[in-house]
Amino acid sequence: MAKLNKSLVTLARQAGGSFKTVSDRMKIADRLADRLLKMNIQIRDAGNLKTQHIALYIKSRLSEDISKRTLQNEMAAIRAILRTAGKTFMANPEHEKLSNAALGISGTSREGTKVAIPDDVYKETLDKIREVDAGAAIAMELSRHLGLRTEETMQSVKSLMTWQKVLQSDQEKVRIVFGTKGGRPRDTTIIDRQTLLSVVNNAIRFMKNNNGKLIDKAVIHLAIERYRNIVRVAGLVGKYAPHSLRYAYSRDAMKYHLDKGFSQKEAEALVSMDLGHGDGRGHYVTRVYNKAGKDE
Repeated sequence: MAKLNKSLVTLARQAGGSFKTVSDRMKIADRLADRLLKMNIQIRDAGNLKTQHIALYIKSRLSEDISKRTLQNEMAAIRAILRTAGKTFMANPEHEKLSNAALGISGTSREGTKVAIPDDVYKETLDKIREVDAGAAIAMELSRHLGLRTEETMQSVKSLMTWQKVLQSDQEKVRIVFGTKGGRPRDTTIIDRQTLLSVVNNAIRFMKNNNGKLIDKAVIHLAIERYRNIVRVAGLVGKYAPHSLRYAYSRDAMKYHLDKGFSQKEAEALVSMDLGHGDGRGHYVTRVYNKAGKDE
């Protein structure tokens, strides 16, 4: 089975995409090989994969209460692997036995259930986290005030000095460079300059005494894992999972751009760019990220 693992992981790498996409796909390939071994399916090469093998894998994952959205992502990765292996018929999303509907994983929405975290919940959770890990608390603040993804937050130490200079000037945006999706830098609007400057100054002081990191772990994925564990225990779960911090920034950014005199469409496009989605996804950002405003 080591040969199957190597075959699948190699194909996952060859299928291309951003660093994160390839990394996630390789993990799924490794999981698929391991699961087939546990199910006593004896094949050594991806070319020997059959429809029933994929169906059994997804069935086993469903039995673990893995969300349908997660399994849709896994099937997308598996289809990429199959296409690279030349098994284009099996990779067809409309395959009679391997479509999402046939596998029982259809019918979900990308909009998800998360909403912008309310200020009182944010402050209460932040106080809890400060008592456990000061670096994690700072990371949470940075994510809230700049709309950062978790990996961007963990890698922000590389940009803190630059951000400090920008915040001390009259510039309206800071550049997010490290940890971005697809490796695409973006310029993010400064909403509350003084609060953000205070957070950045505190972060610089902290990381100088913490091996240059917010969370002192040898590799980035371990830092991310610890951060997620800490905030989860403190209450950032469900609709208030860590991504809700990014939603809250989005809500504030929309109000900021509208108050500056931009039209609704212009503000939507600007917020989309602030978050790294590009100007063409303003409607999506408003529908998904800012839906909390309708519920409050």
